[in-house]
Amino acid sequence: MSFPLFARGTAAALFASCALAPIAAQAQDVADETATEEESGSALDAFNTIVVTGTKTQNAENVQDIPLAVTAFNAESLEALKVRDVQSLTYSAPNVSLDQVGTSRGTANFSIRGLGINSSIPSIDPTVGVFVDGVYLGFNGGVVFDLFDLDSVEILRGPQGVLFGRNVTGGAVLINTGNPTEYFSGKFRAAVDGPWVDGGRGGSNYTVSGVISGPIVEDTLLFKLGSYYNKDEGYFTNLFDGSNHGRAETKIVRGALEGRFGDLTVKGKLDYFTSDGDGPSGQNRGLFPRDTFRLSIDERGNYDNEIWTGSLTTELDIGPGTLTNIFGYREYSATTLGDIDSLPIFGFHSSTETEQDQISNELRYAVSTDNFDLTIGTFYFDQSIAYTEVRDLPPLSALTFFGGGAQDHEVIGAFAAGQYYLTDALSVIAGIRWSREEKAAGVTYIRPRPECSVVDGTCPTSGTNPFIPTENNGFTDSDTWKNWSPKLGLQYEFGDSQIYTHWTRGYRSGGYNFRITNATVFETVVVPATGGNFSFDEEKVDNYEIGGKFQTGDGSLTLNVAAYITKIKGMQREVNQSSPTAGVSQFILNTADATIKGFEAEARARLSDSLLFTANIGLIDDQYDEVRFDISSDGVINDADAALRLPRVPEVTWGVGMIHELDLGSSEIVSRVNLQYRDEFAYTDNNFGYIQDITNLDANITWNTPMDGLSLSLYGKNLLDGVQAGGDTQLPFGGPLSNGVNRPFDQFPAAGTLSPLSKGRQIGAEVTFEF
Repeated sequence: MSFPLFARGTAAALFASCALAPIAAQAQDVADETATEEESGSALDAFNTIVVTGTKTQNAENVQDIPLAVTAFNAESLEALKVRDVQSLTYSAPNVSLDQVGTSRGTANFSIRGLGINSSIPSIDPTVGVFVDGVYLGFNGGVVFDLFDLDSVEILRGPQGVLFGRNVTGGAVLINTGNPTEYFSGKFRAAVDGPWVDGGRGGSNYTVSGVISGPIVEDTLLFKLGSYYNKDEGYFTNLFDGSNHGRAETKIVRGALEGRFGDLTVKGKLDYFTSDGDGPSGQNRGLFPRDTFRLSIDERGNYDNEIWTGSLTTELDIGPGTLTNIFGYREYSATTLGDIDSLPIFGFHSSTETEQDQISNELRYAVSTDNFDLTIGTFYFDQSIAYTEVRDLPPLSALTFFGGGAQDHEVIGAFAAGQYYLTDALSVIAGIRWSREEKAAGVTYIRPRPECSVVDGTCPTSGTNPFIPTENNGFTDSDTWKNWSPKLGLQYEFGDSQIYTHWTRGYRSGGYNFRITNATVFETVVVPATGGNFSFDEEKVDNYEIGGKFQTGDGSLTLNVAAYITKIKGMQREVNQSSPTAGVSQFILNTADATIKGFEAEARARLSDSLLFTANIGLIDDQYDEVRFDISSDGVINDADAALRLPRVPEVTWGVGMIHELDLGSSEIVSRVNLQYRDEFAYTDNNFGYIQDITNLDANITWNTPMDGLSLSLYGKNLLDGVQAGGDTQLPFGGPLSNGVNRPFDQFPAAGTLSPLSKGRQIGAEVTFEF
């Protein structure tokens, strides 16, 4: 595909649609700006201003004023979209996939602008950083779980290394939970949904939540308490025994205190989360067509997660600026059991145990004047992870596989970012961050061996395997990386619009692979490929971007566009290969250099006092510049490798939406519809696995009743019943193909895949009462 020709044709279609019903703003979805709804009396009036915090300036900024590609949602829009987890926002923005990997429930598999990962291995750092109340989540586990009582979610596209550090080469997702209020208030919600119109598929999903907030000491001490409960009876039907599959039960308790003492504000938040249920709802696509929700597994599997998250934010006005300190803590523990072969026979089952704890602290000082904005700060992060994996593969071995890894991870950094106005219209954007990162790891190869646990410290990392004396047990090692992440750009403002351009560099951390299942190949092939190191190296990303944000004086029409070129050096990939000795062999390597080119546009148009249209489009073209590993799995490195598609890069995403308010005098009816398309994309580096395209339609209608604070809603998600999976990994086992041929131990996905399914069509009802 030639991107310029493709882009020109699709861009022409985009702007033709803009002329008819212009498209959704770069930081807006159908109810993004309803934060001022109570003051304005109409949700649509709030669309004139959206405030975001992702720039870390002294004051929150209007998204239309910042030279950055952002999609933001406030509390009202998240509620209107019936968002229950971050994954729901995948179908609200261009070039964004906020999926979970599916093999381990709640584990993020995020990708923005084609930069993402395809793994549940906890030692792999993300390309999209997730921050909750300003606290960085150190790994992907426990990220895509239920959300409630949110203040806002901001999706920042493109590298954000200056302000947010490493592992944000694709972008950053900022989740801000609700703050205590100055007045006594409460909100209670109950909802039920499920595949009610799709006979023979699964059960219902029930949710209740409640929040109360208000002053303890007026204007001085405020509180907030909330709780959430969800019981999912399982969306899918397991054809193996006719039972519902995908069952889950989740409980959340959250508290917050805020103290205001003159120029000093202190805010503490504590969140307890627990969830348990079934293992992955895996479809084997050697047995079932990929456009169905059919699955048949002999092992139900399970997961059990417990997470404590806390933050303490202190803000002090000093001189012309504000000093902010954010301390964060997180403790995560999880166990899983999954039917990896996704077959109605015992072929490949695996269990895991993971423990993680982290502390972090960011201290920054921000100043804003008429001529410049300046933010300087320091950052500290310390994390420990321990991971045990167990594999049972009766067709391959009567012995059980044990192994995994443990790692201590420390990061220190310092940063400065600013914007200086050369004239009233023209300003220079600049920033830089220095980081030092150290990882010390002990890895036990996942091989047949006596029972052991990395979490308990009983797995050996030295010596030879007593069951396989020709193999080592594992290794211990440490590595350090230091670098500078710069940013430089310009912004030109005119009227209520702007154009901007910038270059920025980001890094994705190097590290270690906890899931080494082929010890011999790792030590004789992989380690030499990394220059003799047990670790893989960091990934460097340079992004060149030009964009514009245009709006009319009354804010009724906005159009935001951005075009970018992203150059990736030392691309980190988890190379999945079918293995006749371990089921699946997974190596993490710096496989290639690549270029991604893209275009995005979002806009909105308020056509009347009661009607708003939105839309968005994203185009991506990808290519390898140099390939240094046999990613095609054909035994040689040649043009066949360079011709492959990069994983996680859908060429096209687009969407349209509408919100309408009908005034009934003492009540009103608010209707919302959103249609989003995502193109198919390769899932594995060898392109054997892929995720098919989907057109996702969501809709809801809400009656704000004459009783103040009481509303009733009907909603539908994925109304077109599109099939999506969290992954598409080839396996050595498979059922008969459509032509009746059985190909065991084949590397092609037709012979069998682990493809954990996402939910299809859901219809629901909800009642909400707030005061």
